[in-house]
Amino acid sequence: MQSPPEIPVPRIQVSHVLVTSEEAGQRLDKVLSRLLTGVPRTHLFRLLRKGEVRVNGKRAKPEQRLVEGDDLRLPPVRPAAVTEGPRPVPRRLTEQLEAAIVHEDDKLIVIDKPSGLAVHGGSGMAFGVIEALRASRPQEELELVHRLDRDTSGCLLIARKRSALRALHALLREGDFDKGYLALLGGKWELGTKRIAVPLRTDLRVGGERTVKVDAGGKEAVTEIRPVQFFGKIATLVAVRLFTGRTHQIRVHAAYAGHPVAGDDKYGNEELNAILRERGLKRLFLHAHSVGFRWPESGNEVSINTPLPEELKAVLDRLSDGSVRKLRPPPLAKAEENLPRARRPRT
Repeated sequence: MQSPPEIPVPRIQVSHVLVTSEEAGQRLDKVLSRLLTGVPRTHLFRLLRKGEVRVNGKRAKPEQRLVEGDDLRLPPVRPAAVTEGPRPVPRRLTEQLEAAIVHEDDKLIVIDKPSGLAVHGGSGMAFGVIEALRASRPQEELELVHRLDRDTSGCLLIARKRSALRALHALLREGDFDKGYLALLGGKWELGTKRIAVPLRTDLRVGGERTVKVDAGGKEAVTEIRPVQFFGKIATLVAVRLFTGRTHQIRVHAAYAGHPVAGDDKYGNEELNAILRERGLKRLFLHAHSVGFRWPESGNEVSINTPLPEELKAVLDRLSDGSVRKLRPPPLAKAEENLPRARRPRT
């Protein structure tokens, strides 16, 4: 079955496109980029957020996978959105990301994502990791395998083939994908190795900004936290494993347990953050340090680790100098007060 002809832009009226077998299984934002030739991706994301693009009459998200027979509503596109054209990706950014690649093969690219850089454009950013890599490698069809928060650093996977993307998504759904993080939490973690199984509601917005909350009616979310190094009663370095991949999961579960992630301005503790700023912490102390999985067809194992960034190591060095013991720890919620409100995690 042939794909529908490309829709010329600018257009001045709403149109509808029937999704064919060629588009089936593809992400909505990918199909929109092809149908609305010349429209910047930032404008496409804006149309999606406003609900002007609809699938079968309903609002849709960029990552939604289309099904053959879906009715895709395309809104009018202002000429300015096309004639202005997308902003070029700064060369220094593409060079920075190419230098951050820690693994590359014929199926996959893994980069050590810097903190402060979004994985894709939108929400006030003209471009992110994926746009910069696509600009650097225009001949490839690169796709994000998963996402990291803007302020989280570490392992980020980009698929170079659609077959690899499908395989990795299947592993993520089935839980056959290991994701490890390092985080600095407020206070002395005295819960040992603890699995927190507390549902999260991820569809809330406060002042237009996404906010995640513990909610009995939310989606299943499971996080395992293990202490690695103690810094008196001020903070604890922990290793974290994710068994689900909800938005802000580590940050919300840590705060719920009474030990918020250091440097977290949304779910964290202001007094803790102030203490650690004096010791050089200028960002969220959360780093995706490892990924591991086995390719389904070949059985080959992939295991990748990225060390803590130097600016986070420096904070730990300053906390280890002994002066931290003289500090009065900030008031934090006790884990014993929080955890029993949901099913108590198993050790």
